[in-house]
Amino acid sequence: MPNNILMPALSPTMEKGNLAKWLKKEGDTVKSGDVIAEIETDKATMEVEAVDEGTIAKILVPEGTQDVAVNAIIAVLATDGEDVKATGAGAGADKPKAAAEAPKEAPKAAAAPAAAAAPAAAEKAPAPAVAPAPAKPAAPASNGARVFASPLAKRLAKDAGIELGRIDGSGPHGRVIAADVEKAKTGGGLKAPAAAPATAAAAAPGASDQQIRALFKPDSYEAVPHDNMRKVIAQRLTAADRDIPQYYLTADCDVGKLVAAREEINALAPKDKDGKPAYKLSVNDFVIKALALALQRVPDANVSWTDEAMLHHKVSDVSVAVSVPSGLITPIIRNAHIKSVAQISADMKDLAARAKARKLKPDEYQGGSTAVSNLGMFGMKQFTAVINPPQASILAVGVSEERAVVRNGKLDIATIMTVTLTCDHRAMDGALGAQLLGAFKLLIENPVMMVV
Repeated sequence: MPNNILMPALSPTMEKGNLAKWLKKEGDTVKSGDVIAEIETDKATMEVEAVDEGTIAKILVPEGTQDVAVNAIIAVLATDGEDVKATGAGAGADKPKAAAEAPKEAPKAAAAPAAAAAPAAAEKAPAPAVAPAPAKPAAPASNGARVFASPLAKRLAKDAGIELGRIDGSGPHGRVIAADVEKAKTGGGLKAPAAAPATAAAAAPGASDQQIRALFKPDSYEAVPHDNMRKVIAQRLTAADRDIPQYYLTADCDVGKLVAAREEINALAPKDKDGKPAYKLSVNDFVIKALALALQRVPDANVSWTDEAMLHHKVSDVSVAVSVPSGLITPIIRNAHIKSVAQISADMKDLAARAKARKLKPDEYQGGSTAVSNLGMFGMKQFTAVINPPQASILAVGVSEERAVVRNGKLDIATIMTVTLTCDHRAMDGALGAQLLGAFKLLIENPVMMVV
C-alpha cells in the first residue's frame, strides 16, 4: 500500500508553510532518514526527512508552492514491491489543494481569449418557454453610470475589492469579463479613481488593499507581495499593541566602566594559531548578561501572563532581536544568567548567523523570558520596543555616547547609554518594572558584579 508524505508541522503553532525545494525527484529511491525536501516557515527553512522507505511515485505539490496546509499530502511513496507508475498515476486523483487560501494566478496573455470566452459561453441559455424574468440591472459605477459585466467578472471583482467602474472592459460593447478583472488585480487596465472629497485626504483606518492603492497612480509604485515572515510579524505586533497594556520606563546608564572593561578583556583574549582572538565581546553581550541577572534578582518580573495563571520562570532565557533580509527574528540565549559573557558572545554569533541563513530550529526562537532590541549600532539614542508575547518585557538599547553630566556639583563627561524597558502591565506594575530596570542599571554600570 502506498504511503502519503504529508506537510509536516515544524512547530506547535505552524498551520501552513512554503515548499521551498524538493531534494528528491519522482522515481528516486529513499530510505528512512533521507532528506527529501526543504520547508520554509515564517522564521526558518528546515529540512524534511523521509519516515518510510520506498520510491517517490508522485510529487503532488511542486517546489515553490506557498501556503501549503499542515498535513496536506505533498507526495506519494510507493513501498517495496509496488508498481511505481501505477501508484503515481493513481495519486493524481488525490492531489490536495495545497494553498486553499491563496488566490488563483492571473491567466497568462496567451490564455486570455479562452478565459474571456468561458464566461460568455456560460451566459448563453436556451430561450425559455415562458416570458423571462426582468434582467438584473448592470452594476453601477462609482460615478453613477451603469457598468456591464459578466456574472463571473462581478464576483471576481467583489472578491478582489475592485470597483467595476474602474475596470476597462474588453468584451463586446465594453463589457467587463473575467480576464479584465484578473488584469486589474496587477494594476493593469484600471481607470483613474474618481475624485475623492477634499476631506478624504487619506485612506480610513482598516482600508482595503485596493482602497489604499487607489490613492496612488498605478504606475507610481511597485507592489511587492508580503512573504510569510512579514505577515507573521505584522499579525503578532498588531495583536501585541491591541491586547497588551504596555508602559515604558527609561534610564540613562553610565557605561564608562563597562566600555573600559570590554576593551581590556578583548585586548587580553587568547589568540589561536592564525592570530585570531578567541572572542571579541560586544556591549550587547554585557546587556544580555545584565538583563538575565536582573531577572534573577527581581524574580517576580521574570514572568509570562496567561488568562488562567502567572507563569514564573526559573531561568533567564533572553531573546535578542536580529535583523534579517525579510524581517526580524529573535533567537534565544538560553540560561543566560549562568553563562559567561564570552559564552553568550559565542552563542549570539552562532544564532545570528543561522538566523540570517534561516536555519534556526523552532525551539531556538520560541519562548524566552524577556528580550533585547539594540539599535545603538545605527546611532539611535532612544526608542521604545513592542513586547513579543508571551514575554512580559523587552529592553530597547540606544547608542553609547559621550554626554555632559553633573557629578558632585561639577560638569563632567561620561559615556551614557539610554535604555527603555517596555512592560506588560498585566504581569508587572510600575514599581516592579522600576525594580527590574534598577537592577539592570546597577549591573551594567558595575560590570564586575556580573562575575560575582
